[in-house]
Amino acid sequence: MPESTLRLAVAQTSSYDDPSDLDQLRASGNELRRLMRQARAAGARVVHFTEGATCFPSKYVMSVDGPDQVGDADWSRFEWDVLREELASIAALAGELKLWTVLGSVHRLTEPTRPHNSQYVISDQGTVATRYDERTLSNTKITYMYTPGSAPVTFEVDGFRFGCALGMDVHFPELFHAYERLDVDCVLVSHNTAGTEPNTGTPTEARGHASTNTYWISYAVIADHSPAIPSGVINPYGEWAAQCVTDGSSSIAVLDMVRTADHPFSPLARNWRNKTRAGLSDVPLADDRSTVRTGF
Repeated sequence: MPESTLRLAVAQTSSYDDPSDLDQLRASGNELRRLMRQARAAGARVVHFTEGATCFPSKYVMSVDGPDQVGDADWSRFEWDVLREELASIAALAGELKLWTVLGSVHRLTEPTRPHNSQYVISDQGTVATRYDERTLSNTKITYMYTPGSAPVTFEVDGFRFGCALGMDVHFPELFHAYERLDVDCVLVSHNTAGTEPNTGTPTEARGHASTNTYWISYAVIADHSPAIPSGVINPYGEWAAQCVTDGSSSIAVLDMVRTADHPFSPLARNWRNKTRAGLSDVPLADDRSTVRTGF
């Protein structure tokens, strides 16, 4: 296998939580496009943004019982036309820059079905290549706000295969093991805990997923929490290989993912684990020395 390299940019962005505010929606679009240009100037082929990068609707702003009590989300408050305009502009820029762009956004479904909390994967041709919908919704999300997704999603850029994960997915190891079985090189994890204290345990979980599955993880979060948890890229050893600034500002970090046949991040560890799993058995050995567990 010849050496192959892909330059990945991960971003941390400002948090906007009111989808009825046209200025917020426009500001988020402008910020995303500015960071896209920075990523391309740095030579990135893929740029990865956080959950709800266009807008992460507040459960209080959306609540029919708000603003002090959480209730069913009133999605008529969302300025959908403005969101679509901003997404179209982002897609057009992705095509102009020849930059794959992965960003979190709300995906509208046919009413009265609640929308998905999603990641759009926009190709370097400026088209939506695919979409991932968050599968493991929090109690609030599933009770009042969103419809869960139903499947893992992968896509390929320059021979590298990516998987997608969003929000609460980071807490479920089985989703990340599924991506190992799908033979991904990297999982793009978009996470947003806007309005709460940063959960410093969550990036530790992401590091564990990278190490136990032997792939890269790009971890994109909001800039507000960067003093405690900046966005970054985790290598297949579970170590931070690149991170954004920690001053609370929106920014990008860039890293080259390298793959060779004899690279320590080769599939050898994966193959060993899969072979071992295949050999697991719950059939007891026909030997009393094995089955009797109460003596030496």
